[in-house]
Amino acid sequence: MRYQLLPKELYIRNREKFARQLKSGGLAIFNSNDIYPTSADGSMPFRQQSDIFYLSGVDQEESILVLFPNSFHIQHREILFVRETNNEIAIWEGAKLSKEQAKEVSGIETVYWTHQFDRIMQALLAEAECVYLNNIEHTRSSNEVETRDARFSRQFREKYPHHRIERSNPIMHRIRGVKEAEEIDQMQRACNITQAGFERVLSFVKPGVMEYEIEAEFAHEFLRRGSRGFAYTPIIASGLNACVLHYISNDNRCNSGDVILLDVGAEYGNYASDMTRCIPADGRFTPRQKDVYNAVLRVMKGAMNILRPGVFMHEYHKEVGELMTTELLSLGLLDRNDVAKQDPKSPAYKKYFMHGTSHFLGIDVHDYGDWTLPVSEGNVFTVEPGIYIREENLGIRLENNILITKDGYLDLMKNIPLEAEHIEELMNA
Repeated sequence: MRYQLLPKELYIRNREKFARQLKSGGLAIFNSNDIYPTSADGSMPFRQQSDIFYLSGVDQEESILVLFPNSFHIQHREILFVRETNNEIAIWEGAKLSKEQAKEVSGIETVYWTHQFDRIMQALLAEAECVYLNNIEHTRSSNEVETRDARFSRQFREKYPHHRIERSNPIMHRIRGVKEAEEIDQMQRACNITQAGFERVLSFVKPGVMEYEIEAEFAHEFLRRGSRGFAYTPIIASGLNACVLHYISNDNRCNSGDVILLDVGAEYGNYASDMTRCIPADGRFTPRQKDVYNAVLRVMKGAMNILRPGVFMHEYHKEVGELMTTELLSLGLLDRNDVAKQDPKSPAYKKYFMHGTSHFLGIDVHDYGDWTLPVSEGNVFTVEPGIYIREENLGIRLENNILITKDGYLDLMKNIPLEAEHIEELMNA
């Protein structure tokens, strides 16, 4: 295994949290992701569906998890189905989990082969009062590809039209938003790998380097430290490219005078990190670049101090907007008249800071969490303000990952260079 496995006790607790929120007689079904094809006989690398991983720790295709807390048969209150392995599969693909290994990873005592699913489900459904089906219901989701869960849900409704259907996803949003200690440890490992990649890049960058060469330096360091690579498609954006929020082509030259925006994070054990730093191609910021950089840094630090248990995210974003407005006035990008006549629904600062400041982070980069609930201890958020000045070919965004604690926060990226002077020092060492 490439990464350090988390203890099965974590997944046992996660299943208990989920089961407590099921209606009486509820049976829930979770599917692994498909291996998605490219063309000919090619395929994408497998990436496990986050919910089944959160509840079982099983990182293998063709797996199914069934949770049925009220089953008459104790052995059927938790069932894991995994792909049956054999010598031919072991030769061509590598060995799959045995039943005993699946039990050890997940803490689930009852393990069957996936091909036994239909027969066993026939009996379980006769007991069930309702069936919880899973689907992607993230607010940012826009997916034209049918997932294995979506396909299963469609087929299930056709085969069992009289069963009452409930949704698993609202429960997952509530429970996945609060992280367990083992999850924090895994995310810290991902952040530490990201730190190593960033420090490698600081000694590599110079005028004339290509953006994709910087991407390659990150990839090298991530892979050699046990990560499977980037937690999301990296943004390596020099000059004006930094003002394109989702710039991912990474194919331009970094020229003298450019500031390079690096929005990069390593994954580790399926958990994400999400960092943004901005560095000068020359190794030194100009006075103007440093002024904008420090303005963003002040907003970042201020935002971290606002995020506390009990705060609602819409209130938080409003306060961060006020911090940003103050900085944009100081930089001469806004004037008092702009602020006085602004539309409250589209405040003046949005011209230069047009995205949100924070999102949940965890197994997914834009992780599940209930935005209607106040911030709570155990939430993990990004904090990522930015200022984008297209007329100056300058985009600055800074981003750390913080764990909300009882009295404040813990910065999981506190050891990654952040101050402008520190970055210049390391680039010129």
